[in-house]
Amino acid sequence: MANRRREFIIQASQVADGLLIAVVFWLAHAFREQLAFSFPIPYHVLGYTVSHGLIAPFRYFKWLYLIVLPLYPFLLDVNGFYSRAHRQRLHNTIWIILKSGVICTLVVMATMFLYRPLSALSRSVVVIFCFFSVIALFVKDQLFQAFLRHRARRGKEVTEILLVGPEDRNAEFAALLDEHPEWSLRVVARFNLTDNLLTDLPASLHRYSVGCVVFNVTQTAFSEIEKAILACEVEGVEAWLVADFFKTSIARATIDDFYGKPLLIFRTTPEISWQLVCKRIIDVTGAAIGLLVLGPLVMLPAAIGLKLTSPGPILFKQKRSGLHGRLFTMYKFRSMITNAEMLKAELEVFNEMSGPVFKMSDDPRITPIGRVLRRTSIDELPQLWNVLIGDMSLVGPRPPIPSEVQHYDPWHRRRLSMKPGLTCIWQISGRNRIGFDQWMKLDLQYIDNWSLWLDLKILARTFPVVLTGLGVK
Repeated sequence: MANRRREFIIQASQVADGLLIAVVFWLAHAFREQLAFSFPIPYHVLGYTVSHGLIAPFRYFKWLYLIVLPLYPFLLDVNGFYSRAHRQRLHNTIWIILKSGVICTLVVMATMFLYRPLSALSRSVVVIFCFFSVIALFVKDQLFQAFLRHRARRGKEVTEILLVGPEDRNAEFAALLDEHPEWSLRVVARFNLTDNLLTDLPASLHRYSVGCVVFNVTQTAFSEIEKAILACEVEGVEAWLVADFFKTSIARATIDDFYGKPLLIFRTTPEISWQLVCKRIIDVTGAAIGLLVLGPLVMLPAAIGLKLTSPGPILFKQKRSGLHGRLFTMYKFRSMITNAEMLKAELEVFNEMSGPVFKMSDDPRITPIGRVLRRTSIDELPQLWNVLIGDMSLVGPRPPIPSEVQHYDPWHRRRLSMKPGLTCIWQISGRNRIGFDQWMKLDLQYIDNWSLWLDLKILARTFPVVLTGLGVK
């Protein structure tokens, strides 16, 4: 019931936001058009005076609705606008709207630049739209939240609920409801498990207009509440079972239905969502563009240089552990001599990293051109093919060698729960200057806090790190 109401409120808010965005875009054009007429700025071209600022009629801008209307609400959703807590601080709400508006504006302006029929349109309309939309969405959101709180205080569409459980757990749940009046849930009675539950509960269901009974009990009381839940079923009243009886520090619990079997799922990685779909789209697009642009400009000269200066294959192929430890073949430009793996055992005493990984400054196995490729990270570029075919992502924990995984502690293995990537927090935080355990903690930090925005920030910070060669050995 509460979930359906929440979904309806979110959908209503999304529809309202879409209509508001459409109106604001029209107003941005009208405002810019009025500026052109009210404050014309003349300039001279080939001896003629031209009025600067006149823009095309709005009908030429309507094509941009195909981008703005689906993209803006989607960005708001991806950035957590519709899933945030209602009592979140105002500056956090403003930041979400501003971030979504700026990204939408950049995408629209890039489309206008690349698509010739739109290139002549005034970009100032889009900038004004971004500014107006941030203000309009923030004001609309505050009014909408005030409206929900007002309805809750007036008792409109309030659902009366019963609480069943130990007194401390009932009090905790009631306090949670008091903090969220917008949920429109009101406690009308509480029952302790020591009460005559099966006798008093049906009577209370008849006495009050109860829409839901919340069972907030420990797993030891399941046998006692089974008949009470069946009594709710007979009466047609919803029964909620608070599923916090398993205490986890990281995993998030979700409910699913598997062919009629209710499942309580504990998940430590991001759930399948549009954000993950966008992550894959960015991976494919970025890898394809990277191969097309860097292939002839960087990768081909690197391949020729390797062939001319060092005997052996151009590419180095190695089995790596991917998602959940699944093996795949990773590609790199060969930066070492051909028998490097056989010499590794002799150099173990010079290992400068803790844990099961091997890193060594001035590794004698590295060829002169290989040292240049490593310093510039060009040796990693063939992994764009791994990204394109789905073995890797642009951003994610670096894929380990299977022999290293065999020496992992149990908590290290959680880094395998997300698809490996070309770059991650470790990559932009000093790489080989960081100890092994700290490296693992950075990867888990990425997994626990993953978002599309985090990926974009890591990608942006990777470029200066690559150019400076920070932490490369």
